[in-house]
Amino acid sequence: LESWPVASEIPRDADLVDAMDQIRTISSVASSLRKASGLRVRLPLANLTVVTKNVNGIKKFADIISEELNVKSVTLVEMSLESNTEFGVIKRLTVNSRAAGPRIGKSVQAVIQAAKSGDWSEVNGVLTVGGVTLIDGEYEIDLVADTSKGADEVESTDHIGILPSGGFLILDGKVSDSLAAEGLARDVIRAVQQARKDAGLDVSDRIGLHLTGEDAVLAAVETHKELVMSETLTLDLEFKPGDTLQMPVAVGEGQFIEVRVTKHSNTQTKA
Repeated sequence: LESWPVASEIPRDADLVDAMDQIRTISSVASSLRKASGLRVRLPLANLTVVTKNVNGIKKFADIISEELNVKSVTLVEMSLESNTEFGVIKRLTVNSRAAGPRIGKSVQAVIQAAKSGDWSEVNGVLTVGGVTLIDGEYEIDLVADTSKGADEVESTDHIGILPSGGFLILDGKVSDSLAAEGLARDVIRAVQQARKDAGLDVSDRIGLHLTGEDAVLAAVETHKELVMSETLTLDLEFKPGDTLQMPVAVGEGQFIEVRVTKHSNTQTKA
């Protein structure tokens, strides 16, 4: 019952606005990387490296990035001229032959070969490939891992994305057994929450939970039993191994589980 605040009396924090814009951009690009790489949202990942400008302005918001993208840690690095080399990242040029062909004619094949061999440069926004200048729409530049020193020196599971500011992201896509198990447990939580909703339970109702599924899924739930029970308000949890499911729900990577929930007799909530 307070009066609505007067906007003009609230000091504008330009640095905070810039930081939040930067955080949103980082989250958007990293989310696109996850989606393109087939790394589902509930699967936790080990690390996201962010190489960008004004790192000091966003350091205190690293936890927001971590939570938003479901990564265990966020490494923030101030962008410099040596950043690409330091992280084993190079620029790759791809020529759009359909767009460039009508303008440059027969030279397009030579331009494509020059791009592949690295015979190109960009000076003051002007791109020259094999001696031929290309215009916007006729090419695309992205960042990729530098494999010139041997594939064994490059993490094949790293996913690289470009930030509009000129920086880039490296998303560690390596999924360890522990990360996979946590991801499975979180998928099960989602399935239980949906089962609660389908059963018409109140958000505060405590439940008994019975899970049937393959050993790997049940083992993941057992490992993260406390998390599953607290997130779903479960008081009693039972497991039953089995692969014959009447109402299977997809979890993980092509795995299934069957969920049965019952309203627990003890529905009193803590004050």
